[in-house]
Amino acid sequence: MEAIEHLLHSAGDFLNSIGAEFDPERCADLFLYQPDSPMLFTTGQFFFLFIAFYAVFTTLRSNMRARIIYVTLFSLYFYYKTGGLWFMLLIFTATSDYLVGRCIASCAGSGARRRWLVALSMCVNLGMLSAFKYASLMYNMFLTLLQSAGKLFHVAAWEQTVCEPFDVFLPVGISFFTFQSMSYIIDIYRGRVAPLKRWVDYLFYISFFPGLVAGPIVRACDFIPQMYGKPALSREQMGEGLYLVICGMLKKCVISDYISVNFVDRIFDAPALYTGVENLLGVYGYALQIYCDFSGYSDMAIGIALWLGIRFRINFDSPYRSATVTEFWRRWHISLSTWLKDYLYVSLGGNRKGLFRTYVNLFLTMLLGGLWHGASWRFMAWGAFHGIALAAHKWVMAHFGSFRKTGKEMTPLRRVAGIILTFHLVCFGWIFFRADSVSAGCEVLKRIFTAFHPEALRPFVEGYPVVTLLLALGYVIHFLPARTDGAVRRLVTRSPLLLQALYLVIAVFVAVQFRSAGIVPFIYFQF
Repeated sequence: MEAIEHLLHSAGDFLNSIGAEFDPERCADLFLYQPDSPMLFTTGQFFFLFIAFYAVFTTLRSNMRARIIYVTLFSLYFYYKTGGLWFMLLIFTATSDYLVGRCIASCAGSGARRRWLVALSMCVNLGMLSAFKYASLMYNMFLTLLQSAGKLFHVAAWEQTVCEPFDVFLPVGISFFTFQSMSYIIDIYRGRVAPLKRWVDYLFYISFFPGLVAGPIVRACDFIPQMYGKPALSREQMGEGLYLVICGMLKKCVISDYISVNFVDRIFDAPALYTGVENLLGVYGYALQIYCDFSGYSDMAIGIALWLGIRFRINFDSPYRSATVTEFWRRWHISLSTWLKDYLYVSLGGNRKGLFRTYVNLFLTMLLGGLWHGASWRFMAWGAFHGIALAAHKWVMAHFGSFRKTGKEMTPLRRVAGIILTFHLVCFGWIFFRADSVSAGCEVLKRIFTAFHPEALRPFVEGYPVVTLLLALGYVIHFLPARTDGAVRRLVTRSPLLLQALYLVIAVFVAVQFRSAGIVPFIYFQF
């Protein structure tokens, strides 16, 4: 266990030598929430704090209760440093569902009461989500409709009495910890897990900091058995965690942040100023950006959790190598897609009530999945598009036997064609996911189809050499065979300690060289 301490100390010394955000003379800042400088996995401040946190953690391995309390307190502190006083909302959610779970277990013979308790939990959790995510949308939509009606019917009073629109601050990670808490209650109701006996244990599960603010969404049935075991970090686990942390750091800090700040944001901020080929490259860039950003966070979360003795399931599995839309959703944000399948799609009836009902259930599941990302027409359009695509693929499979083949059953030519088609369908959806509005997304498409100008490709490569290199490098790495990733992972895992420390130092150094002027939050912090 001492090996990881030395490894992290080496990284900390390097960060301090380059002045990476940590100033010992400003220790008071460690205890205050700073909205302009939230705590992220990629900041020097987190690295230093994690070193100190882990040094104490190793002394508590044999004391389960002390370890759970200690990690819970650090998790709440981490959430406070990331999202401010909204950590009280997290405590409220944990307390509410802990009590509901205990009540469900105590009334095992009363089916009606159990259903009412589940409904109560759903109302509390979904009510919080609605209040923070959708209240401002509904209010602003009402004001817009009222203003339009006033202009249409010449009712001046409607226009004069309209108040200014407002925006509600969205607590960081609220969608993730509420979905996690909801799954716990539903699983208790379905008899899949037993309710936890201690409130602090449930708070530990909900607030566990590696996956708190941006997932993965961890099921209670996977997490709870591990939290009571004595964490024993083997050399293989330490190396695997290190590999994941390095991969996540490079994905986020080098590829995602750089192409975002230096190219993708410029395209989507003003698509009309660029040619169609530049807009298309911007779409390809955003597809890579959001993948590297989100999978990078997931990699770091999984790696850090592994160092703490908790193994999360994989959250991304090379999604752009999918040959169908259905396969894409089995590889992209797996913790959310499986959550929607198990707790929403199945509850709606799944595929048990005929083909037409299956199509409707797929569409509704993805539409609500789009709304989960935020109260916006563009998210609804994105979700609806994927719902239609999934239903269309299901229809094709039902009516054309040759399309039922998946994975290795496909011929190489059909699989390559399927990957190309699926990738561009997904990119089409990303346009509306990223654009500021549906009309802005339409403008991107308009430029691609009416002002393509392929001759602009060469000036782009000459004007954005680093962006071009990172785009090419990112996609090449993504499409490398799985055995290549496994070989590199084994290389890092089996390397001597000093060599592993060198890997981390090099990764930090490279990340610092590509670092932008300000902190670039993870994309999914806003969801």
